[in-house]
Amino acid sequence: MSFIAACIQMNSTEDVAENIAAAEPLVREAIARKATLILLPENCFSMRREGMAGGGSYPTQSHPGILWAQHIAAQHNIYLLPGSIRAEVAGEALPLNRSVLVAPSGILATYDKLHLFDVQLPDGTEYKESARMGYGKHPVLVRTPLATLGLTICYDLRFAALYHALAEAGAEIFTVPSAFTRPTGKAHWEVLLRARAIENGAYLLAPAQCGEHPGGRTTHGHSMIIDPWGRILAEAGGYDPCVITAEINRAKVQEARAQIPVLAHGRAYDAVKIV
Repeated sequence: MSFIAACIQMNSTEDVAENIAAAEPLVREAIARKATLILLPENCFSMRREGMAGGGSYPTQSHPGILWAQHIAAQHNIYLLPGSIRAEVAGEALPLNRSVLVAPSGILATYDKLHLFDVQLPDGTEYKESARMGYGKHPVLVRTPLATLGLTICYDLRFAALYHALAEAGAEIFTVPSAFTRPTGKAHWEVLLRARAIENGAYLLAPAQCGEHPGGRTTHGHSMIIDPWGRILAEAGGYDPCVITAEINRAKVQEARAQIPVLAHGRAYDAVKIV
């Protein structure tokens, strides 16, 4: 089975309504290109400056961006993944960085980011995602009529074991909505995306933030769609919002896994021997 997937590249601000207005024409462009699975990047509805506390978070069901996504998905009979929102969750002290898969019938699945990006760079720049967001608790696999999706977000990309576990559970496509910083994106973005595709014989759909955001933060852009052999099927530039699309053929997943059957050859290991 084949279908068209689209990744939307955005330059999001802090304002939810402004970002929804910016996303809508891009999503409608993807629909015009016959895409039936459309992804937005991490923090698509609110790209907040580092250290900014409070505001911008909502319960998932009442988030303005999710309500908008449900309307679009139902109207056009598509699957739409707003890359991540700040989700208020009962019992959680901090909001969660949550990816939401919206089907024509409504919210189909949610995934809360497992790995949060905390770092102090040599130039004094600090990112501390865990100071304002809570940790997710488990991986999420979701079966749709289009394909079986393994949901991930941005920094998760550096943790190969997560993708291997999702592939072993049946994932044919990994979704990787992201907001990679420009320095790390330039060094590692393409390499990591292609590696996760090759290691697991799976497609990667990676919509990204681009350009400069509130507080002077810059993101790498270069949204990509990569096939199970590690080939880049579509790539955006580094600075401008846009739409990229590519054909997804589920048979290519089985072909890649038959040629290099890594998933069938995994073994359990004893503890590491230190000599």
